[in-house]
Amino acid sequence: MKRKYEICKMQILVIAATELEIKPFIETASATDILITGVGVPAVLYHLQKRMQQIDYDLIIQAGIAGTFNNVAKPGEVVFVKQDTFGDIGMEEKENFVSIFESGLADKNEFPFNAGWLMNTQGIKMQLNMQAVKAITVNKVSDSELQKQQFINQFNADIESMEGAALHYVCLQENMPFIQLRSISNIVGERNRDKWIMKEAIENLNIQLQQLIKNLNG
Repeated sequence: MKRKYEICKMQILVIAATELEIKPFIETASATDILITGVGVPAVLYHLQKRMQQIDYDLIIQAGIAGTFNNVAKPGEVVFVKQDTFGDIGMEEKENFVSIFESGLADKNEFPFNAGWLMNTQGIKMQLNMQAVKAITVNKVSDSELQKQQFINQFNADIESMEGAALHYVCLQENMPFIQLRSISNIVGERNRDKWIMKEAIENLNIQLQQLIKNLNG
């Protein structure tokens, strides 16, 4: 059976943790469903699954800001997340973080995980003209050099957010094509908001989101 986007415009759902992150898109989008999930993994898991039970979508797009660990993803840049994982589910042992996979509490290759990662392998990602990065999803934004270094050592990720892995987890479980877009607003560990570039990050995110929807719908 062919998916709907092969014969007509795609049925797309755009989700974001906060209205602020996609407000410019909301003001211009007329034919795209939008869901503001709220911040954090639990909110995304609940509200996304509830909406997917109500409507049969062809594609889910998550758009939001993120912090960067390195120079791979620079402040103000919009990136595509190729893989994500839950970065702080595990335990602390002598100030060292041990993941549920390392501790043996979970199998790192049990679906939907692949070597501990939630991979976006859908072919639709080939339509994206932006850098692909590795991300981790955390329950609290990193605010210490120790925590930041632990995440770098553990995952070698490029960026962190508070919702991304929830999108990957649900969509992989439901065999739903998905895209996670992130615009870099800050360097991980920098808690001085005056050094964040929220306005620029949100502007760039919405430009890319609008262009992506336009390209997908031809």
